[in-house]
Amino acid sequence: MATATVLDREEYIEQVYFFRTFRERLAQNLAAQDLLEHLHEEILATTRLPLAIQFLATELKHTGVLAAGFARLSHYFTPFQAYVIGQAEKGGQRFPVATALLVLEREGQYRSGTPTPAGLFVYQFETLSRNRLGYGEGLTAMRGDPLYDEHWRAYLDQVRRHVGAYDFGDMVYVRSDLYVREQRRDDPDYAPPVPPLFGEKEGKIARANRGRDPLFLFAALQRQLNYPEVPRPRPRDDVNARMDALLVKLREMEARLRLVEGELRGQIDLTELGKPELLQGPGDIE
Repeated sequence: MATATVLDREEYIEQVYFFRTFRERLAQNLAAQDLLEHLHEEILATTRLPLAIQFLATELKHTGVLAAGFARLSHYFTPFQAYVIGQAEKGGQRFPVATALLVLEREGQYRSGTPTPAGLFVYQFETLSRNRLGYGEGLTAMRGDPLYDEHWRAYLDQVRRHVGAYDFGDMVYVRSDLYVREQRRDDPDYAPPVPPLFGEKEGKIARANRGRDPLFLFAALQRQLNYPEVPRPRPRDDVNARMDALLVKLREMEARLRLVEGELRGQIDLTELGKPELLQGPGDIE
């Protein structure tokens, strides 16, 4: 199976358009298969994406899932892209396909500019963390990204082994140029056993956020260094959501009023509240 390579800028620009348009049209309750069968016609023909979309449409028709097509196109899509889509399609996950497509859209926007391995790593790691997609398989998928060299792949293996045991801020700080510079203040001959992967600015921000929630570190890197921002789930704030909340409150008020009226009449019926099994007699258990 071929390995993904760093694509031309025009490929990432067209991927951004594809992920955004696909997401927006899915929100209109259009069938994914129908969308894929026609969406390739809108993509720049000088790129390889139209052929990739046609292949995705075929795989979706045969397997019923998009992730299979992403995985089989490993020379074009990265393992992380396939993993994100696969997690969205997995049953029981609170990670909808729309969010997965937005994650890939923003990643494509970052890649179409001047991406760095450090910026991509933080974005992908925050995606796993914020959406609870699993560090083991997620970091393994990240390892297959062509933007990471052998030093970065070794670092990803280290993060996968120690995530949860070590503070994330520490894992960034000790692999930064800042850490090396501070060590050389005390020992001018200090030579790091492994090369630093983050710059001084990343090191300063990581050191300032040691021992704190990693989400604060992610947010600081986005503010200070223009790292890409991971989509955040937003609570429903439409008319239907507000009506549902009002109906729930009205039912609660009605139930309380019935209890108060029954108590005033001396006719309160506690069986409406249900009886725990431990308080039921032997004859009450079915």
